[in-house]
Amino acid sequence: MNNDVREKFIIRTKIINYIRKFLNNLGFLEVETPMMTFTASGATAKPFVTHHADFKRDIFMRIAPELYLKQLVIGGLDRVYEIGRQFRNESIDMTHNPEFTSCEFYMAYNDMYDLMNITENLLSNMVKEIIGKSVIKCQRKNNNKREEYNKGGNDKDDNDDKEIEIDFTPPFKRLDVINYLEQILDIKFPLPHEWGTEATNEFLENICIKHHVKCNPPRTNSRLLEKLISKFIQPNCKSPTFLTGFPTIMCPLSKRHRDHPGISERFEVFIAESELINAYTELNDPFEQRERFNEQMKIKKDKGDKEIQLIDESFCTSLEYGLPPTAGWGLGIDRLTMILTNSISIKEVLLFPTIKPIESNNRS
Repeated sequence: MNNDVREKFIIRTKIINYIRKFLNNLGFLEVETPMMTFTASGATAKPFVTHHADFKRDIFMRIAPELYLKQLVIGGLDRVYEIGRQFRNESIDMTHNPEFTSCEFYMAYNDMYDLMNITENLLSNMVKEIIGKSVIKCQRKNNNKREEYNKGGNDKDDNDDKEIEIDFTPPFKRLDVINYLEQILDIKFPLPHEWGTEATNEFLENICIKHHVKCNPPRTNSRLLEKLISKFIQPNCKSPTFLTGFPTIMCPLSKRHRDHPGISERFEVFIAESELINAYTELNDPFEQRERFNEQMKIKKDKGDKEIQLIDESFCTSLEYGLPPTAGWGLGIDRLTMILTNSISIKEVLLFPTIKPIESNNRS
C-alpha cells in the first residue's frame, strides 16, 4: 500500500473517531442494532434478501437502522447513535457501493433546526482539526452519471478532474428546493397539498421531458422531483449547502412542517455536488405514521416501486407507546471521506470495495 492510499484510510479513521468523540461529548450513547431484519425499512431502497433456515423465511440485510434507533428513544434512551454498515441492492457508480458505512443519531426534545446547528459545528470543526484549514480543494463528483464499474468502462469524463473549492466556514448556504426550482425553471410548481396527485405527476413528467431529464420507471412524483433536484440544484452545491422545503410525500417518516402545510421538517446537506446528510424532525404520531405507510404501499402497488419500504408493524406498535419530540440525522461516512481525501471514486476510500469477479471459463 503506497503512502497516498494509506493516508486516505488514516483520514477515514480520524473522521470516524472525531464523530464518535463529538457525539459522546454531547451525551449520546453508542448502540448496535440488528443487521438482519424481517422487514426492509428505515429508507427507500432495494434490499438484499437471504434466508433464515431455522425460521424458514426470508430475511433482509438492513438498509438503515432508523426504526430500531427510534424504538430505543421510545424506550427511554434519549440520545443514541450507531456507526455501522448498511446494505442496498442497487447500482454501483462513483458515489455508490452496495455496502457502505453511515452514522445515524437520534435526539429527543430537538428538531431539524437544532440539527442544522449541530451539523455546522460538527463539520466545520472536524475539517479544521483533521485537515488543518476550513477551505479545501476537492475533485468534482459527477453525480448524474450512473455507469457501473463492473462493465469495465471508463468511469470518468473530462470534468471529473476539475477541482472545486469547498469552504466549511459556517453558516452554510440554505436553499428551498421548490422555490429554487421555480426560479431556475421560471415556472410555478403545484401547491404543497397537490403533490400527491396525478396532475402533479403529469406536471413533473412534462418538465423532465422538456429539459431532457431522464427518469427510469417507476416515475413517481418523488422520483421525478429527485431527478430535477439532481439536475438543477446539485451542481450549485459546492460548499456545504442545506436543502430544505421537501414535500411530505418524499419522506414518510418525517414530521409535517409547523408553518408550511404539505412540507416536511427535513433537510439534506450537499457538498461537492454530493448528498452527505439527510435529517428531519421525526414523525411521532402513530396514526399518521400508519397512514403514511399505507399511502406508500398504494404507490408501491400502483406504480410498481419496489424500493418503497414495507410497513413495519413492530415500529408502528412502538410509536403507540409514545415517541417524544425527536430529531434524526444520518451521514454517509464514505462520501465525506471522499471529499476530505480529494478522491474521485468511492472505491478509493473502501479497503475492499465491491467489484465484479472475473468469470472463468468452465472446462470439462
